[in-house]
Amino acid sequence: MHMHSLNWLAILVAALASMILGLLWYSPLLFAKAWAREMGYDLNDKAKMDEMRKSARPAYLGSFVAALIAAFTLALILHGMRAESLHFGLMASFHIWLGFVATVQFTGALFARQSMKLFAINTGYQLVCYLLMGSIFVLWK
Repeated sequence: MHMHSLNWLAILVAALASMILGLLWYSPLLFAKAWAREMGYDLNDKAKMDEMRKSARPAYLGSFVAALIAAFTLALILHGMRAESLHFGLMASFHIWLGFVATVQFTGALFARQSMKLFAINTGYQLVCYLLMGSIFVLWK
C-alpha cells in the first residue's frame, strides 16, 4: 500500500470537518450546557467560564493534530480495505470507532468515575466524526 495514493486533501478536509463538528457539538445549540454541568463547570460563574475558555485555546491545536492523525489513520485503513461504497465506508468507520474509540473512552470514563452522560456526549461526538470522515473518504475519490 502506497501512502502517496491517499487523498491528502480529503484527509485535511476530514480533520477540519471534525473540528467544525466539535464547535457545533459542544455549542449551546447542542450539548454545551449538559457537558459543562457534567464536567462540574458553573455556567453562571462568568469568571470561571472565561478562564476555562482561555485555558482551552491551546487544546484546539492539539485537537487538530489528533484529528489529522485520526483522519490519516482512518483513510489509510479504508484505502487498504478498498472501501468504495458509502455503506461499506460507514460500516467500517462505525466498527473502527466501536472497537478502538468507544472502548478506550468507556474504560477511561469508568476509571475516572465520569458520568455515563458525559461519556455519551464525548463518545457520541467521536462516533459522528468517524462517520463523517469515513463518508468524506469514500465519496471523495
